[in-house]
Amino acid sequence: MLEARNIAKSYASAEGPAPVLRDVSLTLEQGEFLAIVGRSGSGKSTLLNILSTLLAPDAGQVLYAGRDVTRLPEAELAALRRRDFAVVFQMHHLLPYLTALENVLLPFMTGLAPAPRDAVERARRCLDRVGLGGKHHRLPGRLSGGEQQRVAIARALVKEAAILFADEPTGSLDPATGREIVGLLQDLNADGLSVVMVTHDLGYASCARRVLRMENGAPACAA
Repeated sequence: MLEARNIAKSYASAEGPAPVLRDVSLTLEQGEFLAIVGRSGSGKSTLLNILSTLLAPDAGQVLYAGRDVTRLPEAELAALRRRDFAVVFQMHHLLPYLTALENVLLPFMTGLAPAPRDAVERARRCLDRVGLGGKHHRLPGRLSGGEQQRVAIARALVKEAAILFADEPTGSLDPATGREIVGLLQDLNADGLSVVMVTHDLGYASCARRVLRMENGAPACAA
């Protein structure tokens, strides 16, 4: 479904280019839950950003459904992200003056035009699916941190994407709430959603079907 071939990435530093990823290759099968783990600076978040096309590699290829997406023009990449890829970050990135339902509907809001009726119904179902039934009209300030992250996940789900990329989705949460969020990702994966999750927590990573451990910008081992 998704394949990375010989990915390399460096960032500029005072001493010259600093390698972050070194010849990384991996595959993601349809319906798989892959966890990418590693210490801070191991390259795991950079790898996720490249896999989700938010960042371009310096070398190598990312193939989605057999197509090299690293060569696509930006307009086609944007369309791919809107249609097939969804990303959840450590911070929820919710607009504080919009309700949970309105935040979920953001992908469908263009200008002053209201979201289509079918999108509104889909957003309601997504909020119910992540355990927020009855809280559709609450502002983020009236939701807990875990509930805000559930809204962010619902916003990713509403697009009916093929792959959900989650970058440290438990990073700002307490351990109990973090386990709830990872459990939710497991449930979504069991329903057929492909998931790639970056985490530094081996306990959370053990909930995935496969684990890729990063060290110094390269895979250390896979299980």
